[in-house]
Amino acid sequence: MAAPEHVPLGLRLLHQARPYTAHVVGVLALSLLSAPLALLTPVPLQMAVDSLTGAGTKPVPRFLAALLPEGALASQSAVLVAAICLLVSVALLGEIQNLVITLLRTHAGEHLVLDLRTRLFRHVQRLPIRWHERTDTADTAYRIQYDAPAIQFIVIDSVIPFVTSTVTVIAMVCVVVSLDWVLAVVAVAVSAPLYIATRLERRPLRQRSRETRAIDSTAMAVVQEVLGGLRVVKAFGQHEREESRFLALALRSLESRLRLAGLEGALGLTVGLITAAGGATVLYLGVHHVIGGVLTLGELLLVMGYLGQLQQPVRTISRKMAAVQSHLAGAERSFALLDEAPEGSRSGRPLGRAHGAIRFVGVTVSQGERIVLDGASFDVPAGSRVCVIGASGAGKTTLVGLLTRFYDPDAGEVLLDGVDVRDYDLADLRRQLAFVSQDPLLFSTTIAENIAYGRPGATIAEIVAAAQAANAHAFIERLPQGYATLVGERGARLSGGERQRIALARAFLCDAPILVLDEPTSAVDAATEAGILAALDTLLEGRTSFLITHRETARAHCDIELRLEDGRLYVSHPGDRAPPPEADERLPTPSPVGRSASNTAGD
Repeated sequence: MAAPEHVPLGLRLLHQARPYTAHVVGVLALSLLSAPLALLTPVPLQMAVDSLTGAGTKPVPRFLAALLPEGALASQSAVLVAAICLLVSVALLGEIQNLVITLLRTHAGEHLVLDLRTRLFRHVQRLPIRWHERTDTADTAYRIQYDAPAIQFIVIDSVIPFVTSTVTVIAMVCVVVSLDWVLAVVAVAVSAPLYIATRLERRPLRQRSRETRAIDSTAMAVVQEVLGGLRVVKAFGQHEREESRFLALALRSLESRLRLAGLEGALGLTVGLITAAGGATVLYLGVHHVIGGVLTLGELLLVMGYLGQLQQPVRTISRKMAAVQSHLAGAERSFALLDEAPEGSRSGRPLGRAHGAIRFVGVTVSQGERIVLDGASFDVPAGSRVCVIGASGAGKTTLVGLLTRFYDPDAGEVLLDGVDVRDYDLADLRRQLAFVSQDPLLFSTTIAENIAYGRPGATIAEIVAAAQAANAHAFIERLPQGYATLVGERGARLSGGERQRIALARAFLCDAPILVLDEPTSAVDAATEAGILAALDTLLEGRTSFLITHRETARAHCDIELRLEDGRLYVSHPGDRAPPPEADERLPTPSPVGRSASNTAGD
């Protein structure tokens, strides 16, 4: 279950990471071993210095003295060997710990990213068509591909090191206090200005990171747009224009990143100066304490070693603040996408196979201030052939989109077999319709898989039968790999007529009771059109169909004609093709705002 939108970002990240709690805890537990290893790291140096100089009265720590043989403490050579063995052991344990942590961290982090990307991709597919119409596809893809990994950096590479560093700092402070409380106070006091400096820089860093990601997303949109329309770019010789457009965005991204680097550099300089001042103060006081007999030279080296390790985590976290804020901005963008409301409920009244009777009752649809349909009402008996005509942008695609709930009416009802389509289970409802568009979308896979897209479990015999019904079998058989031929991106390796017949075969295989055809013959020649129309006659038999077209040849056998004009709907029947407006079955005249010339609704 998704976390509510008002929940703070940190809690939402933890909620998303909950399935991998065991992995995260494992990484944390192993990381906490860094504290004792860090405490042991400077001990061999302290032992060696105090043993060789004879300045220390307690050159060997108690835990190590208990492990050494009797009499070994009296020998400087034995103490030196023990210090060397301790140094090697600590280094070896540290490397083993790092190896195990790296493997576990990578496993947990990559699965976190995979789960969030999958969740985003699943959610995006369930967002309303209207949302997709007003949102850049490239921005959505950027959020899935480049913003989602933020969860790995924050949960695995930030939270765990923060906890580990906190424990390490507390342990070191306790040890330093036991040696010299004055030096401990100085070491801790350095943390306050470091915290203030990072706190002040946090907001501008995150804001700059948001701007940079937004610019990168726009640049990605330009690349996608140009590559998708490369034929048009080449035909009009606009290479330099598109290059300039991309370069302008790339330069904006460069400038934004330079400003971000400047903020990060300023923060790093501040942190470096503060820690250097703290270290200098501790060294100054420590030397005086050695001279005064408060500390041994080895203990001073121990304190300085701890101080270096005490400041290093704080310095590292401070210098990585820009990266942290950048990833927090990415996480915000990911969760903002998840907060978008999905389309209507996917559960409702089950629907096996519809008869196909359609009825619109007072349906009104608007796009912004523009009225696309104003109180439209008409009946389509099951098995009827309906022709939908109108100028480009009149709302023809919006009208048929109401059948599958790509859009929901602002007012009125759309009934299928006497039941409001909003009451049906959404998946069941959409299985009742098959689409053949003007520019059919084929996926970058084989012809067989494209035909079976609506029925993934179809047998090869069923696929071939559908292709034969769509007059596509002959040209498929002539291809070198037949039904196993890869069609390329969006079917680029096939001609327009071949793509159209593949789309018809897909509709045949779906065997849906309602068929929507959007200009199925507008982009083909007369000979290809004849073959497609022949296949359509077979496909339309016994099905309710909506044909969006301007061609008289395709409209010749329609039972009902729907004409859209400025939000008004005119209904006519065979034998009454072009009546004067007064003779049409006209719905109420729309308000003046419905006559807007805006073309936001699309066809």
